[in-house]
Amino acid sequence: MTKSLKSIMENHPVIPALKDEAGLKAVIDTDCKIVFLLYGDVLNIIEIIKRIHDSGKMVFVNVDLLEGFANKEIVLQYIKKNTPAVGILSSKANMIKAARDLGFYTIHRLFIIDSFSFKSISRQIEISKPDYLEILPGWPRLVTWVMETTDIPIISGGLICCKEDIVAALGAGATAICSTNPEVWAL
Repeated sequence: MTKSLKSIMENHPVIPALKDEAGLKAVIDTDCKIVFLLYGDVLNIIEIIKRIHDSGKMVFVNVDLLEGFANKEIVLQYIKKNTPAVGILSSKANMIKAARDLGFYTIHRLFIIDSFSFKSISRQIEISKPDYLEILPGWPRLVTWVMETTDIPIISGGLICCKEDIVAALGAGATAICSTNPEVWAL
């Protein structure tokens, strides 16, 4: 992880996550520096990433959510070869490891829904060795618990709805927060 990415996240801790064309249109003129792309397909992904990149933003692609691609490492090679994306998001440890090997910044998305998923964090990050973890849901207590198990920086995502949620997540130790809600992006 470069110092510049860390610095960008610290100075711009609210990361828009785009789930559709409306979100794309809304984010283009914002001051945000990093965007998580949560939609796209084999026909439009190059154009979407280029539009975001051309607006001066770093693009991280959630490869788990791309339509028309197999969830295999070849999609990472395709994105690397054909787009200016700088990072990959995935909930799959093997995809994060492969993305890291290709030179992408990596964010391992962890859905912590019960004690079993919480206890599997160490095993998952041992395989993936990501630059960041995205914890979903992004509740402050969960951020604190995960911070006790690793020194990998945490992005709080999922169910971040208002300024109080942002302040609480950052106060609990998250480096940044991620939201699909355009109202949160402006906070």
